[in-house]
Amino acid sequence: MTDIAALTALIEPEAQALGFALVRVKMTGGKSDPTLQVMAERPDTRQLTIEDCTALSHRISDRLDELEAAGRDPIAEAYRLEVSSPGIDRPLTRLSDYRDWTGHEARIRLTEAVDGRKQMTGDIAGVEGDRISVDLGQHGVATIGFDQIDHAKLVMTDRLIAATAPLSMDGADEFEDAPDEAPASAEDTH
Repeated sequence: MTDIAALTALIEPEAQALGFALVRVKMTGGKSDPTLQVMAERPDTRQLTIEDCTALSHRISDRLDELEAAGRDPIAEAYRLEVSSPGIDRPLTRLSDYRDWTGHEARIRLTEAVDGRKQMTGDIAGVEGDRISVDLGQHGVATIGFDQIDHAKLVMTDRLIAATAPLSMDGADEFEDAPDEAPASAEDTH
């Protein structure tokens, strides 16, 4: 099994060297299609361009290739590297994400049920210390610890779309007929 904390420690300096903040490192796809998924963003725009993804992909590939050549490959099996921007309905992986996206709707899955709920959807109402408040509408406000969250992501709303203007509209007409908007990404196979 791949050590995600060790991979994160290897990848984060590569992202920082390019001026990016690391959002998430995750292995997906299981044994049939193992994929090392890396999400990063520019702190000023909260996005990456395709060129940014490519640059980060090359840095990560070079670093992992060096380790493999030295006999210290952190991923034993063949895998695919996928580097992307977190996209509009981004995962919330850091406590700072909840501060940054206060006022926006999130879907949160908890590690254990709180007040009979294992999942909640509502507006992020605020952060105090490591406690996050979520406005659940008619169900009131729930306050949970950051350590109680298994997985969370923003919910696509008109308010969120308005708050996440694209870096550039150049070339947007080329993708007019695309069925789904996907975040910028670069892939490499190892």
